[in-house]
Amino acid sequence: MWTPGRMSNAKSWLGLGMSLYFWGLMDLTTTVLSGTPTPPGKLEALLPDKPQSHLRIKRSWVWNQFFVLEEYTGTDPLYVGKLHSDMDRGDGSIKYILSGEGAGVVFTIDDTTGDIHAIQRLDREERAQYTLRAQALDRRTGRPMEPESEFIIKIQDINDNEPKFLDGPYVATVPEMSPVGTSVIQVTATDADDPTYGNSARVVYSILQGQPYFSVDSKTGVIRTALMNMDREAKEYYEVIIQAKDMGGQLGGLAGTTTVNITLSDVNDNPPRFPQKHYQMSVLESAPVSSTVGRVFAKDLDEGINAEMKYTIVDGDGADAFDINTDPNFQVGIITVKKPLSFESKKSYTLKVEGANPHLEMRFLNLGPFQDTTTVHISVEDVDEPPIFEPGFYFVEVPEDVVIGTTIQIISAKDPDVTNNSIRYSIDRSSDPGRFFYVDITTGALMTARPLDREEFSWHNITVLAMEMNNPSQVGSVSVTIKVLDVNDNAPEFPRFYEAFVCENAKAGQLIQTVSAVDQDDPHNGQHFHYSLAPEAANNPNFTVRDNQDNTARILTRRSGFRQQEQSVFYLPILIADSGQPVLSSTGTLTIQVCSCDDDGHVLSCSPEAYMLPVSLSRGALIAILACIFVLLGAELQE
Repeated sequence: MWTPGRMSNAKSWLGLGMSLYFWGLMDLTTTVLSGTPTPPGKLEALLPDKPQSHLRIKRSWVWNQFFVLEEYTGTDPLYVGKLHSDMDRGDGSIKYILSGEGAGVVFTIDDTTGDIHAIQRLDREERAQYTLRAQALDRRTGRPMEPESEFIIKIQDINDNEPKFLDGPYVATVPEMSPVGTSVIQVTATDADDPTYGNSARVVYSILQGQPYFSVDSKTGVIRTALMNMDREAKEYYEVIIQAKDMGGQLGGLAGTTTVNITLSDVNDNPPRFPQKHYQMSVLESAPVSSTVGRVFAKDLDEGINAEMKYTIVDGDGADAFDINTDPNFQVGIITVKKPLSFESKKSYTLKVEGANPHLEMRFLNLGPFQDTTTVHISVEDVDEPPIFEPGFYFVEVPEDVVIGTTIQIISAKDPDVTNNSIRYSIDRSSDPGRFFYVDITTGALMTARPLDREEFSWHNITVLAMEMNNPSQVGSVSVTIKVLDVNDNAPEFPRFYEAFVCENAKAGQLIQTVSAVDQDDPHNGQHFHYSLAPEAANNPNFTVRDNQDNTARILTRRSGFRQQEQSVFYLPILIADSGQPVLSSTGTLTIQVCSCDDDGHVLSCSPEAYMLPVSLSRGALIAILACIFVLLGAELQE
């Protein structure tokens, strides 16, 4: 039967006592210090050499667990314990063999005595226990004397690891002006020692740097504010050093530290203030609308949204002439021109500008008011401006028969400046390439320089220039639109050459043609034409003209019995008159041919040569011949 040997250093009686204390797993009764052999089936432990006396004790330990302290630093192998078999008589016949985890590498056994030693440094944090197997063999035959048994060597912890902040260094933020006791962040330190053994892993937190601004809970590691009214604008960044010490913080405990970088975040606890209570600015009177005049700035010690500003014009005589907007990037107020300025009308303006925080915090309203005002004086500077026309546009109507040199309009411009320089007028010749007009250089009288013809140019758009005599670079301009009015200076006429025919079998009063006329003029009430035979044909026996009263006329026959052989062509002069003042007229000629027609009035021939056929050829034969010709032509077309 196996019995355990001494379970700690052979030179340490206290070591055995500790082993007995920690091995309390079973209740066994045995004779320990007497010389009486242990009964079969019982375990035997050999204690360090002490005076022998007969004593029976009750022990609560089992042989199959050994304990050894970690981090042994001696030069000799560390004694772990002793294995002993009941069958070992001390004559060297028993051979002890050790196998399992770490056998031969970490632990060795004396095969004769059963003494176990550790030959390597042991670290509980790397490995807390080893499971091994022991066997007793007959040294001569190699036969097992007892069944193989398994036992455990446990590495007993010592305080050899300091607490560590695995997540450090830490970064935290807390609002400025926070109440005392406001939680900032929790830090946590980890100790690799055995938390179940003593106080090696019991950590206590303390603050080494960062007082009196912050404190730390010794048990939880929660960092809190410890000082009231901490102001970001006075101090924004804090470096706090926290210590974690094991052994419950007692003397001799190991410690680790970490850094916590704490930033005070901003709150709106500072009202804006204008560093300047009076601004002086100037702007040219020629500055365009929306152009920048100047900038004002209300300083706010806060940042971000808490420093945002809104600028407004709250008073002053320039509220209608100027505007102000907030630059979101730099939080400045930009004053701009709202409407055109005139030095001659008003030379200066005064504005009262307010700058205010749009985002307020109710708990800090007592630190306000969170707005401020400043006064802005703006001077309007005079510039040499070009002449200005009054009015700014001219529209003129003139009849086309106006006499050359007639004044049709007086153009007027003036110098808006105080100096009121003299003006010289001219026409931009690119706007009047035909040089139809002229303007007097001093009076601005616009006159005609060439005859006007509405039928050629009914509209003229010219540009008149006004130049300061003392400063030719200052030039103003105005547009003048001229409408040429119509006068009756064109007679009506046929739009094309008219040609008609009359059948030989025509009757008196038969319509042979409808004619119309055109007139280039454009009278106010529209065109009204009158038609009649020309005076030289007033008694024409062959044809007459009937006015339709709609600017057209019908040409009718006065008789019948026209003959090609007698006269094949008639020329009929027609008089066309308009209704203008004065009345203008012209004569158009209508050419009328005499043709041979069938009974339905369809033309057969308008040439007198058709009558040169033999006299004996009857009309029926002539029709038959023509029919044959038409049939042949149709057949040819079909092919």
